Order: sequence, then C-alpha cells, then structure tokens
Amino acid sequence: MKLGFIGGGAMAEAIVSGITSQHLLSCKDIYISDHKKARCEYLQTTYNVNSCIGSESFIDKLDMVILAIKPQTAVKAINEIKDKITANTVVISIIAGITLDTLESYFSNNAVIRVMPNTPMSVGAGMSAICAGSKASENHVTAAEKIFASAGKAIVIEEKLMDAVSGLSGSGPAFIFVIIDALSDAGVKAGLKRNMAIELAAQTVLGSAKMVLESGLHPAQLRDQVTSPGGTTIEGVHIMEQKGVRGAMIDTVTAAIEKSKLMGKQ
Repeated sequence: MKLGFIGGGAMAEAIVSGITSQHLLSCKDIYISDHKKARCEYLQTTYNVNSCIGSESFIDKLDMVILAIKPQTAVKAINEIKDKITANTVVISIIAGITLDTLESYFSNNAVIRVMPNTPMSVGAGMSAICAGSKASENHVTAAEKIFASAGKAIVIEEKLMDAVSGLSGSGPAFIFVIIDALSDAGVKAGLKRNMAIELAAQTVLGSAKMVLESGLHPAQLRDQVTSPGGTTIEGVHIMEQKGVRGAMIDTVTAAIEKSKLMGKQ
C-alpha cells in the first residue's frame, strides 16, 4: 500500500514514526508533502521516506492519503488535490472541525474517513477516534485503525460523538498538563526542586492512567484503594471536592466540546 500525507507537521510525523517503528509499511511507500524545504529534508533523513514540496509527483499513485493540515489552510490544500487523486484513493482527514459531509462534497468519488487523534501520538501513546464516510468499507476502516493504533490506541465511533472526543481526548492532554503543572507547583511549595517535582507529578499521572487501563477497575475503586481511613489522601480528596475540582473538569471538557461544535458550523 502506498500512503501519502498532505502536511508534514508534528501529527504527521507522529503517525509516520508509529508506522515505521511497527513496520506496517515500507518506508519507500510513504510520501509526505510539506511547504517547507527544511522540513521535507528532516522527514526524509529521519524516517527514510519520500518527502517533497508539493504532492504532484505522488498524489495520483496513492492508495490512501492523510490530510494532516491546519483548518485555516484546509480548503486551499483540498482544492489543490481533489481533482488529482484517483477514485480508488481512500481519503483520511485529521483536520479539526471538518465533517464527513464536507469531505464527501470535495471527494465525491472517494471513500473518506475522519479521525481525531491527539498529541501524545508523538510518544507512541496517542488516542484516536475514527468514523467512516458512506463509501468507506470495513477494510478501509481496519486499515485506518492499524495506522493510528501504531502510535497508541484507536477506536471506531459514530460521527455524532466526534465533538465529545475532541473535547475529551483531543483537548484533554492540555488539561492534564495543567494538572501536572499544578501538582509540581505544590511539590515546589513543599521544598522539592522543580525538575524533581515535575518528574514525580508526571510519573504519578502516567502510572495512575496505566492502572485504570490495565486493571479494568473504575477510577473510584482505584481511588478507594489508596485512600486510607483518617489518612493523608482523604484529606486531599476532601479539599478537591470542597474546591469543586471534579465539577471544574466536567465544565472544562464541556466548554471544549461546545467550541468544537461551533467550529464545525463555521
């Protein structure tokens, strides 16, 4: 299979890194288009893939193309390729806010798939949600799952849930970074050096997340396991509830979801 990328930014690189590290495709079958020469040279040198300015040399040879561009440049980029790809090319979009209906209006002859990944893909721990257009087959979706799962985890959802995914896992890393920063601030206040406090906070978040994923237990059950009667943890949990941390997190994700819905209407 020949796979192409329109856009060679951080998310495209994360996907390429996952594909090449998992040996899903041969490097010679991966093509990347970017508007910066230095970026093209970096991607080609680092991953031994084909990378160039513009997609004219490969766009009509692809089995699958991933649109990895920013929303503000999407229409221009799509118009440049929509009449050049073959009808057999599967179009995958990771462009925020662009719906399947919109994608199918541009690529009326193609199977299209919409994906919402997140930035932890860059360290092989991403979370991607996939939804299929009307012409996308089960094989197309399976191929997309393999590509995005190569750099983390991937699930298939209905498009009506995509805004919820955007607010939760799409924007979620930023919210967790705020929490890690706050935890490390508390450590510094207690006398820890900054680098030590950040490591303690980040590893605690990482380990806690791993426990949730691997144990199969509800987060509340895991919390109870570490919350001894009359101990230090319940004192902290009490303050979190008193200050409305739980409600603030729900409101935070809800606000991001509403913004995603608004962007989809523009």
